[in-house]
Amino acid sequence: MAKYFDVHPDNPQPRSIAQVADSVRSGALIAYPTDSCYALGCRLGSRDGIDRIRSIRQLDNRHHFTLVCQDFAQLGQFVQIDNDVFRAIKASTPGSYTFILPATREVPRMLQHPKKKTVGVRIPDHVVTQALLTELGEPLLSSTLLLPGEEEPMTQGWEIKDRLDHVVDAVIDSGDCGTEPTTVVDFSGGGAEIVRYGAGDPERFE
Repeated sequence: MAKYFDVHPDNPQPRSIAQVADSVRSGALIAYPTDSCYALGCRLGSRDGIDRIRSIRQLDNRHHFTLVCQDFAQLGQFVQIDNDVFRAIKASTPGSYTFILPATREVPRMLQHPKKKTVGVRIPDHVVTQALLTELGEPLLSSTLLLPGEEEPMTQGWEIKDRLDHVVDAVIDSGDCGTEPTTVVDFSGGGAEIVRYGAGDPERFE
């Protein structure tokens, strides 16, 4: 059964956040809120976590996983960014955007797109997520919590606990965080290509 953490959206309880972070370090798969919608998350190098996310969402190996980062300094360790792209991303983070960029050697090969050698990165604007990332000290490997055959992600922590009780290890509930996933911008081809329209304003990249 998944552990359930009822966390205050504006003042997350440090003890609860520390417990979740410890679980992630120990290999747990969690469901947690972000500034766009709920996500599944695990430790960066967790092959078991990746396999479980693929199983829950029925994903193939072309799916771009996302490294959810605390800040720009952390993000820069995992992707290659030139000056123009740096400025564009810096101006729109933290926020509801995911950026696809060439991966650095810090990114395990199993997380990279098999042909493009790219990975998704984002910096969320969400108090609870930021508290967890600060406590964890490393990115969360993540994927939107969108179940196969469903058009919208689940928005309530108790519902996620009820439906995924035996396939995730912990659920953080800090209230409704919406159903719209991030806007995804692919910079791997040189310019900005919007590959998914979502919660982040796409106009600055069009």
